Amino acid sequence: MYRIAKSLRWVLPIGVLSVLLVLGAVAVAAQTSSATAGVGGLRAYWHVFIAYAIVILLVLGWVVSIGRRLKDIQQRLGE
Repeated sequence: MYRIAKSLRWVLPIGVLSVLLVLGAVAVAAQTSSATAGVGGLRAYWHVFIAYAIVILLVLGWVVSIGRRLKDIQQRLGE
């Protein structure tokens, strides 16, 4: 159990940071003009960034869920 809690201490902040970076990239892409960012820029891909952010949050939630269930199982086994 200690290993899972220890790994979650660095996995969750990295996940939150990655989501914030993706949202920041979306904000920057929305503010830049097509002329300065090249033809089209990143503005056309904002939905991809948001999709990645959602998937990262879902995977992190799944990892936390697995950790909680594993903790419950270990408590039932008396470890």
